[in-house]
Amino acid sequence: MNELESEVLPLPPRYRFRDLLLGDQAFQNDDRVQVEFYVNENTFKERLKLFFIKNQRSSLRIRLFNFSLKLLTCLLYIVRVLLDNPAEGIGWAPILWVDRKMPLWAIQVSVALISFLETMLLIYLSYKGNIWEQIFRISFILEMINTVPFIITIFWSPLRNLFIPVFLNCWLAKYALENMINDLHRAIQRTQSAMFNQVLILICTLLCLVFTGTCGIQHLERAGDNLSLFKSFYFCIVTFSTVGYGDVTPKIWPSQLLVVIMICVALVVLPLQFEELVYLWMERQKSGGNYSRHRAQTEKHVVLCVSSLKIDLLMDFLNEFYAHPRLQDYYVVILCPTEMDIQVRRVLQIPLWSQRVIYLQGSALKDQDLMRAKMDNGEACFILSSRNEADRTAADHQTILRAWAVKDFAPNCPLYVQILKPENKFHVKFADHVVCEEECKYAMLALNCVCPATSTLITLLVHTSRGQEGQESPEQWQRMYGRCSGNEVYHIRMGDSKFFMEYEGKSFTYAAFHAHKKYGVCLIGIRREENKSILLNPGPRHIMTASDTCFYINITKEENSAFIFKQEEKQKKKGFAGRGIYDGPSRLPVHSIIASMGTVAMDLQNTECRPVNSSKLTLPSENGSGNRRPSIAPVLELADSSSLLPCDLLSDQSEDEMTQSDDEGLTVVEYVKGYPPNSPYIGSSPTLCHLLPVKAPFCCLRLDKGCKHNSYEDAKAYGFKNKLIIVSAETAGNGLYNFIVPLRAYYRSRKELNPIVLLLDNNLDSLLQCGIIYADNLVVVDKESTMSAEEDYMADAKTIVNVQTMFRLFPSLSIITELTHPSNMRFMQFRAKDSYSLALSKLEKKERENGSNLAFMFRLPFAAGRVFSISMLDTLLYQSFVKDYMITITRLLLGLDTTPGSGYLCAMKITEDDLWIRTYGRLFQKLCSSSAEIPIGIYRTESHMFSTSESQISINVEDCEDTKDVKEHWNIKTSHHRNSCSSDQSEHPLLRRKSMQWARRLSRKGNKHTSKTAEWISQQRLSLYRRSERQELSELVKNRMKHLGLPTTGYDEMNDHQNTLSYVLINPPPDTRLELNDIVYLIRSDPLAHVANDSHSRKSSCSNKLEPCNPETRDETQL
Repeated sequence: MNELESEVLPLPPRYRFRDLLLGDQAFQNDDRVQVEFYVNENTFKERLKLFFIKNQRSSLRIRLFNFSLKLLTCLLYIVRVLLDNPAEGIGWAPILWVDRKMPLWAIQVSVALISFLETMLLIYLSYKGNIWEQIFRISFILEMINTVPFIITIFWSPLRNLFIPVFLNCWLAKYALENMINDLHRAIQRTQSAMFNQVLILICTLLCLVFTGTCGIQHLERAGDNLSLFKSFYFCIVTFSTVGYGDVTPKIWPSQLLVVIMICVALVVLPLQFEELVYLWMERQKSGGNYSRHRAQTEKHVVLCVSSLKIDLLMDFLNEFYAHPRLQDYYVVILCPTEMDIQVRRVLQIPLWSQRVIYLQGSALKDQDLMRAKMDNGEACFILSSRNEADRTAADHQTILRAWAVKDFAPNCPLYVQILKPENKFHVKFADHVVCEEECKYAMLALNCVCPATSTLITLLVHTSRGQEGQESPEQWQRMYGRCSGNEVYHIRMGDSKFFMEYEGKSFTYAAFHAHKKYGVCLIGIRREENKSILLNPGPRHIMTASDTCFYINITKEENSAFIFKQEEKQKKKGFAGRGIYDGPSRLPVHSIIASMGTVAMDLQNTECRPVNSSKLTLPSENGSGNRRPSIAPVLELADSSSLLPCDLLSDQSEDEMTQSDDEGLTVVEYVKGYPPNSPYIGSSPTLCHLLPVKAPFCCLRLDKGCKHNSYEDAKAYGFKNKLIIVSAETAGNGLYNFIVPLRAYYRSRKELNPIVLLLDNNLDSLLQCGIIYADNLVVVDKESTMSAEEDYMADAKTIVNVQTMFRLFPSLSIITELTHPSNMRFMQFRAKDSYSLALSKLEKKERENGSNLAFMFRLPFAAGRVFSISMLDTLLYQSFVKDYMITITRLLLGLDTTPGSGYLCAMKITEDDLWIRTYGRLFQKLCSSSAEIPIGIYRTESHMFSTSESQISINVEDCEDTKDVKEHWNIKTSHHRNSCSSDQSEHPLLRRKSMQWARRLSRKGNKHTSKTAEWISQQRLSLYRRSERQELSELVKNRMKHLGLPTTGYDEMNDHQNTLSYVLINPPPDTRLELNDIVYLIRSDPLAHVANDSHSRKSSCSNKLEPCNPETRDETQL
């Protein structure tokens, strides 16, 4: 290349002087050809077509000009009619000739010439090879009729007064208006204009018909009665409205013929227009129309994006969203790709919802649909996954795409996303609030095993309730349970709070106890102004400041509370000066709370907060002498290093020593504390757990098969010390990580660690092999295969039937499961002829009619924490719009997140030795003063006598007629097993009774006339008739256990606990009496918060600590 540049090239033949001046560069450029590329053809016709037709804005201007010309011609025609003075004529002369003034003629000719040239130009530009198609168009014919005669009058003056039907230009004006509107919508990119176009076309058609009839009749009647323009208009209106007064009528046959023609045209054209309008109206009702821009700018609205909208989902959202007073003026825009359901349509037609709920059929992946919903102006966007999909991963993928599309279109709109699988959560990490279903579901199932009814506790906390459920019920437990269900989590800045303002500079524990004693509110956590992390029960070392945000549990928030302070005169007397707050029932705080209209009034007996004098607190006489147990110490204002916080849970030396002496023949499993080395998915929170020192081989994980490391093939051979927790699932998904971690968290004692068995094959043999008779809890989550059911409510069918089967086989086993639909909870532990269940069903219907959001709360399985609906996570997401801290607090309570310095949820059991505490308020003081734990509720179990079924009554009657020995044997059996109410047992009670009487008569005769063999046969037959369903099931299980080589002793000890009911009391009043076997929910402070500073002081305070207790074990709390 360098050699070529260095050579001297010869001069070309035509070497110009310009090339000589420019040198070699100009010469080299001569070999290059510049090519210009055009977007359109660079011809005059194409440029005209681009200007008149293709370009949206220029064509819009041309059509607007054309529309104005047509209106001008119609206006000139009216002016000509008003200036015309019809002369008397004979025959057709008044119809053919008119009086047209010269200036008017000149204007009409000019307009006609412009219209003619424009029409011919458009014909030329739109010509596509068939000229006749262009010529025979109606618009072209009308143009020729109204323009060519005027052009002819230029050259032939006698025709200047010829009548020309210029009023027909109104139809050309209508045509131009339609084209102009279409171009306008294209230019401004406006969508959903078909309805507007059709209404405009219908109005224009009516106007054109009336205008044409008015002008035509007026002109033809020039040869008749010479009607004025107004009378002709009056006649057309009366005629087209089918009134027909008859005071004005056409007199000559041409005008009469015109009336006939116009009526026929109207009968053909108008129905077609109305049909098109109705069709578009129906389509608009399906698609929903638009959310107006003006309303979006002046009003507030949120958008709900779902793949399919069902009535339950809609009502849950509306009830929870509009339960907050400040959201009453918000609009809800629903964006759904499917057509509106019939039930949803009926609900949205109710005046309560029709004014503030707008349904739009569209996709969140289309910018046009997001524009229709005015997503960029929305206050929030809720994106919910379809949990009824068979492929939950595909459902998550759709949710992720919707979230991405909304974030791309409206980056400033807050996003509230619900995801199903935890491994997909990191894709929507950018969202403001994310709720993962499987994370929360498995965490609640796990905590239900160690803290009973945690799912019920969380569900009641996140739901909006008035606290009025069950208040009209005759049952005491329903009234108390319904009253406490109204407690929710609220927040307030401490400096603005009457509840907590006076405790500034005091410890958190001191503020929590005295706020509960004085106001009945339960302080559970705080958030520093400089730190965004929420801390549950940060402990007594935390000093309250005015800038702290306090989180508390109460019936309603402080802003809606009215304070009524009462000073008792007896308190001022000298004799009562030294008495404690809880010395007598009259001194207990009275919390008469009126929850009408969202306002709570509290009767407060004391305005002063002073520590209780522990020396004056004497034990009740029934608990023994006063020096038998210590009195309750006061809660200190500031932390005292001598008695502070529970023992260090990082050193379980005492537990390790005890494990060697409990069972010498069993090997002790060693644990170390650490973080799980492998995370199953991205985004899982690291939690300090109990881990094995060495990773177990994979072959040892099979419980039913031995390996080279051990030969155990069933749960009995392993000899587990603690009760088992069995998880029955179809697949071992990543969500099980969130089930195991809370049960292996570092703050749980090693004595409380229950073996976890994962059961993937749900049949009787597998249940027996995995040790179900040694288990306290069975968790059932195997329902994914039924998600594809055609009927949505059948998604829980497999789970319900499996749970019912295991409930019949193992009646004392605690079976915990979750359902998709809350209405299916009534089928858990179903008893068809139980009158108490029927009464609860009526109560549920009554509460639903009263507008309760928790109508299912009185179902016994839900109240006891045996079942919950995962739809409560939808409510949690809705609550986060008003309470942005609810998801964080829920995750902290469930153990999904661990914030340094934040406490955790645990439980303790009340024993007979602890009943001297007497009341919940005194227990609050005891816990705060000794171990700095905050109680938040009680799980109470009561004995209840349920009704007896018909089959049970019939069997008992037969037992009375039988011999004494058989009766005693039967009574022993029925004391351990409650007879079920199934249809098999009570199908034919009368037939069974007659058969048994026949068998007894046969046995009596056999004693006299037959041998011992016949007597034995009759007794066997009698026992088979008398055998109950419970005995049949028991024999079935025992036979299978014998076949598998398992001992049956454990199954004989399983008792039926159907005569008890359990329920949750959230933040009960301080004067609530404690009962035996109550389980108290506690928020215990983080043991790792001050390990380095206080290791010695914690060891010294262990003796004063309330011992932790798993309610299912024998290591109970001693107060």
